[in-house]
Amino acid sequence: MTACARIPSFLVLLCALALSQSAHAAELRIAAAADLKFALDDLVAGFHAQHPEVEVVVSYGSSGNFFAQLQNQAPFDLYFSADIEYPRKLADSGIAWENEVFSYAVGRIVVWTPAASPIDVKRLGIQALLDPNVKKIAIANPRHAPYGVAAVAALQSLGIYDQVEPLLVFGENIAQTAQFVQSGAADVGILALSLAIAPQMHGAGQYWEIPLEAYPKMEQGGIILNKTKELKAARDFRDFVLGQHGRQVLKRYGFFLPDVGKK
Repeated sequence: MTACARIPSFLVLLCALALSQSAHAAELRIAAAADLKFALDDLVAGFHAQHPEVEVVVSYGSSGNFFAQLQNQAPFDLYFSADIEYPRKLADSGIAWENEVFSYAVGRIVVWTPAASPIDVKRLGIQALLDPNVKKIAIANPRHAPYGVAAVAALQSLGIYDQVEPLLVFGENIAQTAQFVQSGAADVGILALSLAIAPQMHGAGQYWEIPLEAYPKMEQGGIILNKTKELKAARDFRDFVLGQHGRQVLKRYGFFLPDVGKK
């Protein structure tokens, strides 16, 4: 006997409708670079308002770690990487749906200090890292986090890497790196601009944007996984992020916008 059969007849229709909606609900699982934490949370809320039948579950972490997991068939439907080369490699290996890679943003990095810090990062710029008050500098781990790679490249091109290298402490991803500085575990950090200007961090510190020419272009991209069981929902979410509203949100969180397209 079904659950609906035990209910008074006038509620059977409502029960059937509820069961039908439940049967067709989609759960979209996304692996996303940690620099997207606030921007993508905003986008997920906007998407859900338009697609209430889709539950979006986002896991944030380092792009390199997700890359390794996806090579081992981790159960995700979409992958948003802070380095487009990871999705391209997955597409080359046949993991991406129709081998399509999309570009959604270009990342930027900043030197960030807490509001209570005596270090005037806006005035000193990169020289703030050489201030005597600086004992620890947080960056994302360059072994698997694109923002860590960019931070090391910037320190090298600006001529201070050798001086500050003994002070570096590594976050597992750029979000953990930000937590190190916010908590006082590090005195200063090289963070994603998207985190530094997010409402959740705005006012908690000050930052100086590292010139774009100091590090390689951080083109960010993604793929739909070819084993997804929620292809329509995955395509709808990708298109939402790449659409006008999505681009406005990404721009508001400090991302440059690439020419939208599949590569």
